[in-house]
Amino acid sequence: MADRTAPNCHLRLEWVYGYRGHQCRNNLYYTAAKEIVYFVAGVGVVYNTREHKQKFYLGHNDDIISLALHPERVLVATGQVGKEPYICVWDSYTVQTVSILKDVHTHGVACLAFDLEGQCLVSVGLDSKNTICVWDWRRGKVLAAAPGHTDRIFDISWDLYQPSKLVSCGVKHIKFWSLCGNALTPKRGVFGKTGDLQTILCLACAKDEVTYSGALNGDIYVWKGINLMRTVQGAHGSGIFSMNACEEGFATGGRDGCVRLWDLNFKPITVIDLRETEQGYKVARVENSRGLSVRSVCWRGDHILVGTQDSEIFEVVVHDRNKPFLIMQGHCEGELWALAVHPTKPLAMTGSDDRSVRIWSLIDHALIARCNMEEPIRCAAVSTDGIHLALGMKDGSFTVLRVRDMTEVVHIKDRKEAIHELKYSPDGAHLAVGSNDNSVDIYGVVQRYKKVGECIGSNSFITHMDWSTDSKFLQSNDGSGRRLFYRMPSGKEVTNREELKLVQWASWTCVLGPEVNGIWPKYSAVNDINSVDANFNNQVLVTADDYGLVKLLRYPCIKKGAKCKKYLGHSAHITNVRWSHDYQWVITIGGADHSVFQWKFVPERKSKEALHIAPQETLADSNSEESDSDQSDVPEMDSEIEQETQLTYRRQVYKEDLPQLKEQCKEKHRAIAMKKRERAPGNGLKLHFIHGYRGYDCRSNLFYTQTGEIVYHVAAVGVVYNRQQNTQRFYMGHDDDILCLAIHPLKDFVATGQVGRDSSIHIWDTEMLKPMSVLKGFHQLGVCTLDFSADGKRLASVGLDDNHTIVLWDWRKGEKLSAMCGSKDKIFVVKINPYLPDKLITAGVKHMKFWHKAGGGLIGRKGNMGKTETMMCAVYGWSEEMVFSGTCTGDICIWRDMFLMKTVKAHDGPVFSMHALEKGFVTGGKDGIVALWDDTFERCLKTYAIKRAVLAPGSKGLLLEDNPSIRAISLGHGHILVGTKNGEILEVDKSGPITLLVQGHMEGEVWGLATHPHLPLCATVSDDRTLRIWDLSPSHCMLAVRKLRKGGRCCCFSPDGKALAVGLNDGSFLIVNADTLEDLVSFHHRKDIITDIKFSPGSGKYLAVASGDTFVDIYNVMSSKRVGVCKGCLNSITHLDWDRRGKLLQVNTSAKEQFFFEAPRGKRQTIPATEVEKVDWSTWTCALGTSVEGIWPVISEVTEVTSACLSHDKKVLATGDDLGYIKVFRYPVRGKYAKFKRYVAHSTHVTNVRWTHEDSLLVTAGGGDTCLMIWTHELESHRELRQCDSEESDIESEDDGGYDSDVTKENEINYTIKALSTNMRPMTGIKPHLQLKEPSVDERQGVVRPPVSRALPQPEKLQTNNVGKKKRPIDDLVLELVFGYRGNDCRNNVHYLNEGADIIYHTASVGVVLNLTTSCQSFYVEHSDDILCLTINQHPKFPNVVATGQVGDTGDMSATSPSIHIWDALTKQTLSVLRCFHSGGVCSVSFSATGKLLLSVGLDSEHTVAIWKWQEGAKVASHIGHTQRIFVAEFRPDSDTHFVSVGIKHVRFWTLAGRALLSKKGVLSSIEDARMQTMLSVAFGAVL
Repeated sequence: MADRTAPNCHLRLEWVYGYRGHQCRNNLYYTAAKEIVYFVAGVGVVYNTREHKQKFYLGHNDDIISLALHPERVLVATGQVGKEPYICVWDSYTVQTVSILKDVHTHGVACLAFDLEGQCLVSVGLDSKNTICVWDWRRGKVLAAAPGHTDRIFDISWDLYQPSKLVSCGVKHIKFWSLCGNALTPKRGVFGKTGDLQTILCLACAKDEVTYSGALNGDIYVWKGINLMRTVQGAHGSGIFSMNACEEGFATGGRDGCVRLWDLNFKPITVIDLRETEQGYKVARVENSRGLSVRSVCWRGDHILVGTQDSEIFEVVVHDRNKPFLIMQGHCEGELWALAVHPTKPLAMTGSDDRSVRIWSLIDHALIARCNMEEPIRCAAVSTDGIHLALGMKDGSFTVLRVRDMTEVVHIKDRKEAIHELKYSPDGAHLAVGSNDNSVDIYGVVQRYKKVGECIGSNSFITHMDWSTDSKFLQSNDGSGRRLFYRMPSGKEVTNREELKLVQWASWTCVLGPEVNGIWPKYSAVNDINSVDANFNNQVLVTADDYGLVKLLRYPCIKKGAKCKKYLGHSAHITNVRWSHDYQWVITIGGADHSVFQWKFVPERKSKEALHIAPQETLADSNSEESDSDQSDVPEMDSEIEQETQLTYRRQVYKEDLPQLKEQCKEKHRAIAMKKRERAPGNGLKLHFIHGYRGYDCRSNLFYTQTGEIVYHVAAVGVVYNRQQNTQRFYMGHDDDILCLAIHPLKDFVATGQVGRDSSIHIWDTEMLKPMSVLKGFHQLGVCTLDFSADGKRLASVGLDDNHTIVLWDWRKGEKLSAMCGSKDKIFVVKINPYLPDKLITAGVKHMKFWHKAGGGLIGRKGNMGKTETMMCAVYGWSEEMVFSGTCTGDICIWRDMFLMKTVKAHDGPVFSMHALEKGFVTGGKDGIVALWDDTFERCLKTYAIKRAVLAPGSKGLLLEDNPSIRAISLGHGHILVGTKNGEILEVDKSGPITLLVQGHMEGEVWGLATHPHLPLCATVSDDRTLRIWDLSPSHCMLAVRKLRKGGRCCCFSPDGKALAVGLNDGSFLIVNADTLEDLVSFHHRKDIITDIKFSPGSGKYLAVASGDTFVDIYNVMSSKRVGVCKGCLNSITHLDWDRRGKLLQVNTSAKEQFFFEAPRGKRQTIPATEVEKVDWSTWTCALGTSVEGIWPVISEVTEVTSACLSHDKKVLATGDDLGYIKVFRYPVRGKYAKFKRYVAHSTHVTNVRWTHEDSLLVTAGGGDTCLMIWTHELESHRELRQCDSEESDIESEDDGGYDSDVTKENEINYTIKALSTNMRPMTGIKPHLQLKEPSVDERQGVVRPPVSRALPQPEKLQTNNVGKKKRPIDDLVLELVFGYRGNDCRNNVHYLNEGADIIYHTASVGVVLNLTTSCQSFYVEHSDDILCLTINQHPKFPNVVATGQVGDTGDMSATSPSIHIWDALTKQTLSVLRCFHSGGVCSVSFSATGKLLLSVGLDSEHTVAIWKWQEGAKVASHIGHTQRIFVAEFRPDSDTHFVSVGIKHVRFWTLAGRALLSKKGVLSSIEDARMQTMLSVAFGAVL
């Protein structure tokens, strides 16, 4: 039975034995429903004691270590460990996730606490800084974060009586925090002389700024404000682990095993000593010698819950406190490895390194017996009759007990190393014992366990064993992955495999062997599966592995990598798994989490019914992901989809990397930059038309806009095409391939996502072509699909990273609402539910998932569809639960909720696109058919075949083939819009005729490009094996196309325009008639690709053909013979040009060599550089030579200039390069790194650029983006000043004279050296305590005073609390007057207030308000370091609101980071504090027009610019400002989105779009000979 599908039965978690008491505290509470909530391993447990039932929360994927209860006591927050740990907030009633908080902590989440209202949640991380983070948990948003402490933090709590105050405690510290804006500011608790500085383990806040805390020595420390007021000594015998506040008072629990209750003033009420309990454990604990230790208490009314270190939970009724009731227990700390099930009763036996063996009842879910042994237990077995229990120990001995009363039968020690496996033979006569000594010993049960045989054959330790049903054979597995067989009971090895063929095995628990091949992934080490057990009756196998997964597979599973169902719950390694005797349950035990899980087995027939009974039941199963895919025998994938799945869009160099690369090259080019360089040309380019549509790897990317124009994308450009006028307008905000496009429901905005290391999504409007918002910072590599919600407020996007991350955005604010890993397989489509914007679906390779938003995360479930298909498209139907998806086999799947209702055959081959209408659907497939359907997919109403025969006369081109694969469909304006894989956009009239609107090349690189010598035409040839002729006049259409045998890389018109030569990739070339494209002649002389081809000027007598195998052949066109070969090049030839006389050839090679050959013979010539420039070249398309030296960029190591072309008037040189830039230079381009104008529209490398015959247009071909772009050439005089030209060179010029000395000095000040208190200041002199002192009066008289020390306390008599003694108070110092004003390095920092009555300024770290009439100063003194800038909010809604920015050291958000304080100038009250990442300090601040936003500029190396919503303390956006110092940045007085920054040699104009900042450099070119100077200030004037 080689069925490789996953089994149809499943497991459901039924009970978890245990409680996590080790290394955790305060993790046990009563919920509002009086249930108990706690956690064990990776599972949150809600336990109803009255009904003895458990519910499970399974949203975590690793150990849970912290838990907090919401004040309303229904919601629970739990935090886990892991590399990227997250916090889940979940409902204890439904055990469903409400919110997921992620992407902040690393290592783990150590503590959690809700505030009084339950709106905010604070969490503490396990990272080295113990980061504290405050969340708005419903939105999944971080409000503030700060480094907590250098050492571990054990507890954190909100002060429930003062808003936005928190207290945290831990190793040797307690800190009192205040939250203001986005800043958490700590003050350390002062221990003073009242108590010793020591580790504080837990705390509780009370009224009047009083905080109670439990210390390591058993004292309770009472704090008032930040000072230690008194101590309650000896509250517990040793460390106080837990403190719980309730209405009646406080409960504390300690390591001494006692729980104490205190009233509200911390007067003792009573003690509950759990060590005195009558649970019969007193004896049992002696060997553990640790005694009982309380880790968690919860006091509610008259009930108290107590959790102990040893995984027990007690419930105590206050008035009957001598009788604690034990309600849950598990193994204590130590690995748990031994598991055995009783052969006839529903019992499981476990044994652990805590030396106890326990028997659990699987029906009553309870511990029914426990016995302590002398040694840690590693394995167990029950005899066939159920009378004996054998236990293998870590020291090499084994013990046999009677199950009935746990008395010892025999104890035998024959081995020195641990026993790993024990098995009784089916006939009950023998016991096999496998040990770490590589051997199996056989003992006779009836002979009082006398040793009767020994199996030696393994060369490694024994891991698993199984007996045959007749008890005559034993198989074993060992640590080296060998499987051996022995004859019983002698132990002789069986080497003849023939006699084993008929052996039937009584059990199968081995991990090796053909029957269980499928449990191993295809490539994996054979030691990460710890245990398996086969259920022969139901033919299923259960396995347990090192990753905490329980898997269910078919048995036998013969092929590697079999499909399975997986179940999470255990966090780390699962050590053992067994079926119960009647196959009703599966028992698994966790090693590190020492918990016992009991799973109910739901066989196939039942699982069908279970779906309809209770959704609660299936919850556990839906969270336990199905296997990686349930199917592997899926039909062959369609070739197109296969190709598309392989695309990764990775780039060698991303445009984002350029600034760093330039920085690296800066130094070596400094010298060159001093030279005077040629100015950029006055002429410019403007994109005019693009032939191309991206259909080969994108879908559903073509729509009608509000005004009936058509929007789509190609290369890095969003195109809005007007079909009446046949014109295009362009959105040029992207800088790399756009991969997806979605349209807003109102059809006026479009969202496009691009490729990039940190790829961005732009939302832009189709009228103005301006960005409304730019979303970045979440997707790596690229964005592959987008969708707007029905109300247009949200946008969903999916990234191309390995996990295909899904992000849900509030796009106008640029805020990420939620994010989650989507799927390991590629996702093709995301859709937001039009009725419920919190729900969405994703579909892709072998999956369909249904998601809903939960706080900052998304929760996904796979659709149940039997066999898994790849989905290419999906839409929502007429109600919120109906979903329709198109598969790769041509079916339409109809879903209700997550269940597949039925499938309808719609197309031959994949369904690539579908669109929902008011009453029905339209679909398009690979078969080239467009089909209209009714609203239930019952009937197909009409089909349209895309064929040449029905092409309407007004088409702008020709269909390449009938029935092209359809990739996008959209409806509107009485037409169906269709995009094809071949790059065509067609409009289908409902009555049948089809108009072709736009087309381009198909998939494959376009390299060959030639312009006609005297007509507005050009020819292109591409790897898609077509040669095409395009009309460049306003009709913009493709005139002719011809298929070729092979792809081509070059082409050229003859001088008279009648013939066209085409070079192909197999080394052949042909000459065709330029009008009909019919062959005139062809040659095949080379093996490698033909790289360039050119007719000689004049009559076109000769044709030069360059190839990849280093030769240029010269042919006589008239006689069709080869007349010469140019030899001597060593590398592949890239470019060639003729001189005007047709006698000389210039050649470039791929190794950047330049050669000259004489035509027609091909003799090599050497020509000095000075002479080359004098030659009159007919064309110039080469990239080498002194006259074009300046076109190579600074970073020429990573980017090649692929092509160049000189205009016919020899004034302007255009180049194309590997980064997709088109640049124009003034010719000749002498001297390195010339200035240029550059344009981005192509996405990857530009392969060719050509001017038309009269220089009015530039035509460019993109390699990977398959585009042909047409640019108009704008002369200097005609050019309107537009912003798309970026006039840059790669090096800032240094040639504009010196600075004013003040400016130079200010530019070089480094503020952080003197910042921040003493630790950084150089100290001179001798510290006071080391100075030679004058002896004091006491010393002269010989009086000895006891030293004051923080060491251990002195003997008893000094232990009084010094509260009563009066000390002379030190009067506080009050700031009265400040002389001075900071003007030496600051500007714009004096302002009038109150209509001129006061002035405000700053000096040192003080903000000063000076009343001009009374000359009184008042001060704002909350800053901790020098203030560098100050501004006033001008909006009447915020009178007297001042912002000041200060110096700081690092940008790590700690208390020493730079900060901006926003305060009221009159009351001096702090309104908000913004901790910033501007390391160094804040040098400029400015409020926006509405007063709600604040702009800040940093002194960090990147001179970062940031925008804040200062009232909420939220950062809206930030961006690298400039390479050099920015002095001032100010908002325009009428704007919240536009501002200007000025500084050293630059002015930048900024726009805020959503969360992104876009900037343009100020351009001075229109003023003759102007040079960019250093700007020191900025003001705004009215527009004339």
